[in-house]
Amino acid sequence: MTTPAELDRHFREAAGALPGGPASADPAAPVRAGSRLDGTTLLAIFDAQAESRHLDSAARWMQQQGGGYYTISSAGHEGNAALAAVLRPNDPALLHYRSGGFYCARARQVPGSAPPGGRTLKPPAPPDTTGIDPVRDVLLGVAASADEPIAGGRHKVFGRAELAIVPQTSTIASHLPRALGVALGIGRAAKLGVACPWPRDAVAVASFGDASASHSTAVGAINAACHTAYQGIPVPLLLVCEDNGIGISVPTPPGWVAASFGARPGLRYLAADGCDPVAVYDAAVRAVALVRSRRQPAFLHLSMVRFLGHAGSDAEAAYRASADLTADLARDPLVATAAALVSSGLLTPDEAVARYDAIGERVGAAADRALSSRPLASAAEVMAPLAPRHPGRVAERATGGAARAAAAHSRSRAAAAGDPVTLAQAVNLALGELLGTYPGMCVFGEDVGRKGGVYGVTKGLQRRFGPARVFDTLLDEQSILGVALGGGLTGLLPVPEIQYLAYLHNAEDQIRGEAATQQFFSAGQFRNPMVVRVAGYAYQKGFGGHFHNDNAIGALRDIPGLMIASPARPDDAAAMLRTCLAAAAEDGSVCVFLEPIALYHTRDLHDDGDDGWLAAYPAPDAHVPAGQARSYGDGTDLTMVTFGNGLRMSLRVARRLAVRGIGARVLDLRWLAPLPADDLLREARLTGRVLVVDETRRTGGVSEGVVTTLTDAGYTGLIRRVTSEDSFVPLGPAANAVLLDEPTIEKAAVGLLHAG
Repeated sequence: MTTPAELDRHFREAAGALPGGPASADPAAPVRAGSRLDGTTLLAIFDAQAESRHLDSAARWMQQQGGGYYTISSAGHEGNAALAAVLRPNDPALLHYRSGGFYCARARQVPGSAPPGGRTLKPPAPPDTTGIDPVRDVLLGVAASADEPIAGGRHKVFGRAELAIVPQTSTIASHLPRALGVALGIGRAAKLGVACPWPRDAVAVASFGDASASHSTAVGAINAACHTAYQGIPVPLLLVCEDNGIGISVPTPPGWVAASFGARPGLRYLAADGCDPVAVYDAAVRAVALVRSRRQPAFLHLSMVRFLGHAGSDAEAAYRASADLTADLARDPLVATAAALVSSGLLTPDEAVARYDAIGERVGAAADRALSSRPLASAAEVMAPLAPRHPGRVAERATGGAARAAAAHSRSRAAAAGDPVTLAQAVNLALGELLGTYPGMCVFGEDVGRKGGVYGVTKGLQRRFGPARVFDTLLDEQSILGVALGGGLTGLLPVPEIQYLAYLHNAEDQIRGEAATQQFFSAGQFRNPMVVRVAGYAYQKGFGGHFHNDNAIGALRDIPGLMIASPARPDDAAAMLRTCLAAAAEDGSVCVFLEPIALYHTRDLHDDGDDGWLAAYPAPDAHVPAGQARSYGDGTDLTMVTFGNGLRMSLRVARRLAVRGIGARVLDLRWLAPLPADDLLREARLTGRVLVVDETRRTGGVSEGVVTTLTDAGYTGLIRRVTSEDSFVPLGPAANAVLLDEPTIEKAAVGLLHAG
């Protein structure tokens, strides 16, 4: 493995031995015949590259001092500084972890930051107090400092709002679906008249490695970009593959990236030597111009090298030949930039080395200061930006927004006459009401547009609000959620639909790793508000199988900060959807709205024709605060705690228990995150006997959280739980063998009374 000291010595020797160029040169002139790159810009690129190289060395030195916690380097990838020089500072960038050169170069484009140094031995000075110092930013991130300006010490990321760099923690290109969403959102926000942080001709850029290019997330996102562009829809996305030929220790087959992406319909492919700053700059000029003018995606393939291993703990000697490492040194991009400066007469060899050394001294001094920076000191400080909650403001927005939509509400079919509605009708009416309330709200997913959804829940919405706001997507849940993630960043209020809960699992990292972490890793400077509608749970009659009857939500319940709404009643569904939209708009919340498929069109509760499951559409000022449950009955013998399909089963069981002289009350949780702890404890203490009726699985199900919440709160009464089995749901009548049913609930309720 090449060490920082060896890399430093290599640069000094190679740059110092460069043959001299002309005695003087015009900084405004092209540095190479036929190139668009001028000398002033090349000097700025060199300074950014040198800063990045020294930052890598400083990170490892800080680790040796016990105050550095991140050693993945950008060494060998500094050519991305030339890419940054082509883009505008308000082109949103979603970067991978070897983007030090890009970050340093973009910081120089912002007023007040360090200017290019010109033809002088003196390197550029640190920025003034109004500027951005990328050296300080990066080193505070390495130190996990609370003063770091983007993540606040929660992770080492490249990101800053003032630089339009959206922080990413991705290592496997999981940010590419979001990048697609940003590209689509720029134009859609302008079309809908919604304020966007970036201009309408902006280009979204996303960088990733060659190994990540083969990950299903990247392949899916790039396919979605091509699929969209193929239809003539604007997709101003620049995909930049920084190809160093190896993923940790596994080589990428030579030619694979070009073969995979070089001839895709709807995607322009360009390639360049990423170690040659002039080649990178000129290729980037062509690529950016194509994307900006044609609003179509392009794939820029840059061939690079990797120095210092994958990370500080990586021993390259175990899997790479010394001849390969030596060959990589011959392509050092920092040496190549110095050579271009010297051959153009902009610097002498000695001036190039002196400039490099002076930047190194500044980086070293900054690293020493970063060691004494303040770390995060408490759980409260760490979690502060995770999921801000302002229930008062959310309530005001939810009720005020609905009032502003009263006219649209009054025109809504059954709601106009006050006729009772089903769950599916309530969600449909609420979506229509909210589309009339929030100009940036968009409803999308598989089959939601012309068809109106598999269960008719979005029927008629596209006709009323147009295809810019209600539209169909391709069959790819990662891309659906990515479009929502990026749309939220561009000022939209996305409401994506996942057609079945089972289909969420192949894309759940877009919620866990991307959506839920955005505010956490940007200290609230970036947010991706969204309400993900998911048709889920089991008990569908005549339509079986585990893909359409999925009762597994454990993967959602353990995501920090995620709001999970689970309405069962029609009136609750509409009011809770208002709350979710308001929380997304006000707090940037990420919400999952679980809709019980089996209850969509249910009308009766106890007897055929009783219409007991219908409800009046709620008044415009009705909403349900997050974490507030709903109680049914006033029995004093037993409290049944439930949600979703369990509510209907529990209410039916409660009536049968009453015939037997047992007084039961039923608590509908309604919110699975945050759980309604206060309501739960109050209702439990009223009877001293709690039966948790949980339609999800025994392991990882909701009942585990309910029991733990009661225990932690000091509840000393009796607790039992009934659940579905730890099984997938089979096809046909066999489903009844593994799903919770009413006889099981009733037997457990009676048994709990006898146990007391």
